[in-house]
Amino acid sequence: MALAADVCCVIVFVAIGRASHGEADAVAGLARTIWPFLTGLAAGWLITRAWRRPLPLVPTGIGIWLSTVAAGMVLRVVSGQGIAFTFVIVALVFLGLTLLGWRAAARLARSRRTA
Repeated sequence: MALAADVCCVIVFVAIGRASHGEADAVAGLARTIWPFLTGLAAGWLITRAWRRPLPLVPTGIGIWLSTVAAGMVLRVVSGQGIAFTFVIVALVFLGLTLLGWRAAARLARSRRTA
């Protein structure tokens, strides 16, 4: 479930970005835009071994968030898609809020159930 939540965060990020630039229709364009971030997400899961403990903000959430953005940006540049400073900031903020946000909400809900 945690991996699915993370993938959904990346899909929403890319879909909103493409829609805001009038590029919402093309499936091939969506795939071209999303693969660098999904690759970064996968790297983050491997680096943090998130399957063991997916909910902690530190190190799991932070590691996944930063890996998703860093690898996503590097792979965009390498693949000729390019980046802009504002895009990096938007990616950091949006993915930080979503990838860390759902974890914080899940931990809060979990602690309320056990209390």
